[in-house]
Amino acid sequence: MTGKLARSLVSRLACISNTTSKTQHSTPTTFARNVSKRQNNNVHPPGCMANNFSTRATGANDNNEGINGEMAENVHNSTNGAHTVKITHSRSSNDDTLIANHSPHIHTSNDSMELVDKLLLRTSEMMDQQAANVVAYSGGVDSSLVAALVYRAFSDNNNNSMNMNAAAKHNQHQGSVQAVLGISPAVPQSQIIMARTVAETIGIPLSEVPTTEGSDETYQRNDGYACFVCKTHLYSTLETVANTVMTQLEQKHLKEGTHPQNHPVILYNGTNADDTQDPTRLGLIAASNFRVHSPLDRITKDEVRQAAKFLGLPNWNAAASPCLRSRLAMGVMATEGHLRAVELAEEFVRGVLGLDETVNARVRMLSGGKAMVELDNSILESGDDGEENSAADLLREGGFEERCIDEWGFNSFGGVRGFKTGSVAAMPTEDSKHVATATS
Repeated sequence: MTGKLARSLVSRLACISNTTSKTQHSTPTTFARNVSKRQNNNVHPPGCMANNFSTRATGANDNNEGINGEMAENVHNSTNGAHTVKITHSRSSNDDTLIANHSPHIHTSNDSMELVDKLLLRTSEMMDQQAANVVAYSGGVDSSLVAALVYRAFSDNNNNSMNMNAAAKHNQHQGSVQAVLGISPAVPQSQIIMARTVAETIGIPLSEVPTTEGSDETYQRNDGYACFVCKTHLYSTLETVANTVMTQLEQKHLKEGTHPQNHPVILYNGTNADDTQDPTRLGLIAASNFRVHSPLDRITKDEVRQAAKFLGLPNWNAAASPCLRSRLAMGVMATEGHLRAVELAEEFVRGVLGLDETVNARVRMLSGGKAMVELDNSILESGDDGEENSAADLLREGGFEERCIDEWGFNSFGGVRGFKTGSVAAMPTEDSKHVATATS
């Protein structure tokens, strides 16, 4: 595997303008201006690629419309009363409108190219061209990078089949590739918009499917095992979608008089090496139960961002974006109302303080219904004295406390503190084995 493969992928993931909607402010606050000033230091424009990579890349033209088009149509037609599957057709990533026109802050590191090459090789080794290759996709940087790698590896292998005989070509094109985004009250609308934008940039077909973890009592209790339950429901849904697609493709081949192959299902996720070192991530147990493949499990989060930036993914520097359930303190019921309250509160905070997607900003629902705002420590520590109190004052002046109590369902506003990750996760115990057995 050479740098040619990485350059090919770069050319096909050329940047587009970040269309994710942001709140506009006619008179930015001092806090917002300070945040903006800090965030702009050494930050490259999301999704921007170097012109020299776009012009000298030698990537082959992917012509998978037949396969992907049939797949999308089949998923749509397979909809029944239990599940509604929506297909978002992504624009072809070699569309002229996706060609990079920006040159500042160019990143042309050979290390990044070598990193992407290694990731493509590892992804190819995990892939089966006869399989339904399905990416558990959220629109976050990890799963977005995996979606780009899986889509490219599948496309490259299909292009290599051009020199095969007719029978070999037929078999080569019996597999499929798609990203699947689970839709539930735990997924904020802003994340769905970002996921669609990134999938369109990559060119991978995107399916949006409802998940049912919200009806699970273990998930609702939010006593430390909600993540495991959620991922179990997600991977089960992904398998169902993939099996339905492959069954219909097999029926199509039978009608055409061709002998269909036995089509397996391969699931991929965005787990990275840092994630595997976190014992609180019970979702990894679910991934193991479903034999999910993790192309990124040997690289760190920083390397994930490095590869995503090199490929021009528009969310390469976006802050982590876990589900809304992660904002609820342990023991706070994971109800649709609580999840919606957190989503509305976070939208308000970002709007008033002028924070973009690169800044960590959370609204936690603590015990007793207290709303606690968390902001990046780097922002609070590097600002003027009393920056934390300043943020709280701005929110109060904007009516945050009143809306928390009167409209969104919180009981009080506890102020602003430094951002904390994984604060409501549970350590695996013997009980988790029982939960895993009962839920699987």
